[in-house]
Amino acid sequence: MSRQIKLIWDFRGPASAKTAEHHEIHLKEYIISKELPLNITGFKIIDEMYAMAFMVVTDEHMIAVRDALKPHRGEIFEK
Repeated sequence: MSRQIKLIWDFRGPASAKTAEHHEIHLKEYIISKELPLNITGFKIIDEMYAMAFMVVTDEHMIAVRDALKPHRGEIFEK
């Protein structure tokens, strides 16, 4: 089984929650447009000034998605 990697986009400031929520929409659109076999996306509000959006990819798709979407960071995804 391929390793799963969580690609993360960080957003800071008073509009971070809305920005992260909106960014997730674009991540889902990207998955559909590229017909990727991926379906784990989301956003998380850390506090009123920091939120993140994320997409989970497998090793085989990580480089292509990383190069196209330029996440701020990544980590191994554990359920």
